[in-house]
Amino acid sequence: MNILSIQSHVAYGHVGNASAVFPLQRLGCEVWPIHTVQFSNHTGYGAWKGRVFDGGLIGELLEGIAERGALPLCDGVLSGYMGGADIGEAILDAVGKVRAANPKARYCCDPVIGDVGRGVFVRPGIPEFMRARAVPAADIITPNQFELEYLADRTTGTLADAVKAIEIVHLLGPKVILVTSLHTNETPADAIDLLASGPDGRFRLRTEKLDIAINGAGDAIAALFFFHFMSTGSTAEALSRAGSSIFGLLKRTVAAGSREILTVAAQDEFVTPSRVFTAEPV
Repeated sequence: MNILSIQSHVAYGHVGNASAVFPLQRLGCEVWPIHTVQFSNHTGYGAWKGRVFDGGLIGELLEGIAERGALPLCDGVLSGYMGGADIGEAILDAVGKVRAANPKARYCCDPVIGDVGRGVFVRPGIPEFMRARAVPAADIITPNQFELEYLADRTTGTLADAVKAIEIVHLLGPKVILVTSLHTNETPADAIDLLASGPDGRFRLRTEKLDIAINGAGDAIAALFFFHFMSTGSTAEALSRAGSSIFGLLKRTVAAGSREILTVAAQDEFVTPSRVFTAEPV
């Protein structure tokens, strides 16, 4: 499998492409990373060095890949944080060119907008771009609970509310939706839910809630879910494999007391998770 991953990148730590690329490679996937930014570290530290690239660079790099005759071999495009609308348009242009070369190629968009407790943290115009342009263009999206509520324009206090919100967002275009970090009235205080919906049904995966707040986990689970869905064609299987791997990764990160997820040290979790969770029909 060949995946074009257009995301941010850091030299130190694991967010964006630095979180998504290696797990895919560990699973045997060929990844073509294009960086939208290159920072020394993620912005959660409060200080960083580096720069944001413009949309023109994405187009230029894609043109170079196309000149190698590789676009017909691309099975999917993965995108995450978008620094500006020009980056978003460049990503959608790349998706269009990949689909023109390979009509079977799929686009997975992690619609990064904000999070519960933090609100919107992207630049003005990005939330609107996600809802109006990126999400309708995607085959698969991986919003967190806050982003699901924004896209659906409704709250998700109960599981039924979350299912209704998913149904609304399906109408925007994406056939498969993975909701991460979901906590409704039915979720125990010591647990966290993942909820996935696809052509083959809706499924929930519940894991222990770990005492951790870390950057980059969303980038990793989006990549893993995308890969496993394309590999198996099963929403439930993709949810089980991706969710189990991320739980194992985070549990080992907590045990190590690390501020960065142990993407390399815990790499076996991507191939053979130490604990496998089963997705249950909803």
